[in-house]
Amino acid sequence: MDKRLIVLASGMFAIGTDSFVVAGVLSQVSASLGVSVALAGQMVTLYAMSYALLSPVIAAAAAHWPRKRLLLAGLAVFVLGNVLTAVAPSIGLVLASRLIAGLGAAMFSPTATATGASLVPPEQRGRALAIVVAGLSSATALGAPLGTFIGGWLDWRATMWFVAAVGTLAAMGVAWRLRDIPTPPPVTLARRLAPLGDARVLLTLLTTLLAYSGLFLVYTYIGSSFDRATGGDARVLAGLLLLWGVAATVGNLAAGRMTDRFGSRRIINAAIAIVALDFALLPWTSASLVTAVPALVIWGLCGWGLLVPQQHRLISITPAAAPLLLGLNSAAIYVGVSMSGLLGGAAITWIDPHALGLVGAVSIAVALLVAEWAQARIARPEDLAAGTVAAPQNTAR
Repeated sequence: MDKRLIVLASGMFAIGTDSFVVAGVLSQVSASLGVSVALAGQMVTLYAMSYALLSPVIAAAAAHWPRKRLLLAGLAVFVLGNVLTAVAPSIGLVLASRLIAGLGAAMFSPTATATGASLVPPEQRGRALAIVVAGLSSATALGAPLGTFIGGWLDWRATMWFVAAVGTLAAMGVAWRLRDIPTPPPVTLARRLAPLGDARVLLTLLTTLLAYSGLFLVYTYIGSSFDRATGGDARVLAGLLLLWGVAATVGNLAAGRMTDRFGSRRIINAAIAIVALDFALLPWTSASLVTAVPALVIWGLCGWGLLVPQQHRLISITPAAAPLLLGLNSAAIYVGVSMSGLLGGAAITWIDPHALGLVGAVSIAVALLVAEWAQARIARPEDLAAGTVAAPQNTAR
């Protein structure tokens, strides 16, 4: 294994930890700064929005930058954002710092995946990408629970210092291990966004956005939604997040094999339908630890199991544009996450936080309808005749 890929994965681990750990310390932020949980939840919104909107812009604007410089600059901005969060005395400065951290993530993440693919021969690029992205998925299983535990043991500011420390170690690795990295040909912003003109792509991305908006609507406010099961103990919440992260990793890995065997349509529909039902039952299953555990396992398995078949569907539409499509899918996830913070924050001011699962279930159910709409467009005879869909026998199943 090329050790340079591990360095890139460590940076993705830091960014993933920052994405998921805030939900675990949200109640502490709320109490510490004297603001509502809904307002504190906008930390997630602004980080995700900054990442989603700036990723394609940064990728186009900094296309001529040496890759190592861009990676280091991204991690430096990311660490700065988290340090500012750790020391900010007011919610206004905390929210501003999340925009800065999201900017750093937008600079690093797309560059890291592209760099990982460029470091190996073409026949090894799939494995290289899997290693780099594993840093992001492992953040759900290890980084977020560990950060939440630190927050419960010390305080939420210690959690942000932890994220900054992980980002600093990743930057040191990039400075030490990565030397000559080829700079790819520049791709304009217009070309990066061009696939959005295809209705099949747009509907598939909308499926991702709606599904992950619903999924993270509860996750962002998981401390409040599951307080009956945790008893308000951050250490118990950290254990639940660990369980969720392990299930997410297993679901992500299993989805690849199942998509190859059964096709993307069956796995997409099954994952969305099961997790929608799981969320509809959360007002009751989150009431005790005994029922919360299987609910979180199903959520992790199906929620993250949706990612691979969605990527497969996108690549099947236009294989030649795979890198651009995967970048847009990642942006759709983060737009969904940013919407979840806004929608969830609005919802808990009107309803019981324990009922957030019902709101999330609606968004997820709509995602299922859009997924079938996308499939209908993908399977149109004129598209199949034109040969624009790769492996239609899989995507149509």
